[in-house]
Amino acid sequence: MKKIISVFILMSMLSCVDYIDKPKNLVDEDTMAEILADLAVNDQATYMFQGKNLESGTRFVLKTHNVKADDFVESYKYYVVKNKLKGIAEDAQKILLEKDPKAEKYVDEKMKKNQNIPSFVR
Repeated sequence: MKKIISVFILMSMLSCVDYIDKPKNLVDEDTMAEILADLAVNDQATYMFQGKNLESGTRFVLKTHNVKADDFVESYKYYVVKNKLKGIAEDAQKILLEKDPKAEKYVDEKMKKNQNIPSFVR
């Protein structure tokens, strides 16, 4: 009985431990949302210009926000582990819809056609 209780105490203590430390140069959530929105626009360029090297577009997006690639990757990992990325992605979607109001109509039409789309895809 003592072993079972000690196992439960040990498990409860380990569940409170953070799996990832906060990065030294953490990109704040608002900037992260803006970067994700700009990267989504950059990603659409790959469909228009297939076969071209568009890596410079990604570098340009990070440079305009004064964020190093390593800082972006570490912040992205941190937000994924902390379950904050969904909210950041929703903020990025709002930013995109503010930039192009016609996109909201397109998204709504696609949502009506496909009711089975998971919420993280929206």
